[in-house]
Amino acid sequence: MAAPTARSKSTEKAEVVRPQAEDEDVMVDMDVTNQGSQQQEETQTEETAEKTNANPEAMVLDESGKPRFVSAKESGMKVKLESRKVVVPPHRMGPLKTAWPKIYPPLVDHLHLQVRMNLRTKTVEMRTCAKTVDPGALQKGADFVKAFTLGFDIDDAIALLRLDDLYIDTFEIKDIKTLHGDHLSRAIGRIAGKDGRTKFAIENATRTRIVLADSKIHILGGFTHIKIARKAVVSLILGSPPGKIYGNLRTVSSRMKERS
Repeated sequence: MAAPTARSKSTEKAEVVRPQAEDEDVMVDMDVTNQGSQQQEETQTEETAEKTNANPEAMVLDESGKPRFVSAKESGMKVKLESRKVVVPPHRMGPLKTAWPKIYPPLVDHLHLQVRMNLRTKTVEMRTCAKTVDPGALQKGADFVKAFTLGFDIDDAIALLRLDDLYIDTFEIKDIKTLHGDHLSRAIGRIAGKDGRTKFAIENATRTRIVLADSKIHILGGFTHIKIARKAVVSLILGSPPGKIYGNLRTVSSRMKERS
């Protein structure tokens, strides 16, 4: 039999050797995983490089380094099939029927939309089709019909289809100042003026179109032009005399001519 001291030494040696083998195995596994991750990264970079080589026009940079994208019309993307309904007020159904031969040709010929007037629900229904090219055609058509229902002339409303920087701003007199009875009537009279002269003066000076529908005011034009016209209308509502407004409009119109 071996001595007890010899047994203890042999067991200690065995205990020391075993964890070293386990550590070596762990180190080998870590190296293998690192190599695998590096190979995956290399394959991913190769795939992305192949994609960029296959599609060289996917990202085009200009001189300043900013990406340059192709417009939606030139990209050849198909327009989604969508529909839109514009509710027509009862007092505008008569003018809509009489002016319908002038309303639908721009929507059909220019925007390539399908349009119909639903007399039962008193709405104008529009939808895109396979011939529609502009993705914003449906929104432009809805704005055009909405402008006509608000009371704008059809020639002024057509400008919404041809120009991109035209908007409609709507607000009420009570948003500016709470007026009732005769005070409200006098405020509306100050905005319109005698035979509509004040309203026409604001329109000509600011290059906008204004519609007075009871206590609501609708302004059609560019962003800066609407801002100037609204400022003049607000000052009239607050009680400024028309003569002072005319003087301010003269200076504004002269500045606009100089800029243009």
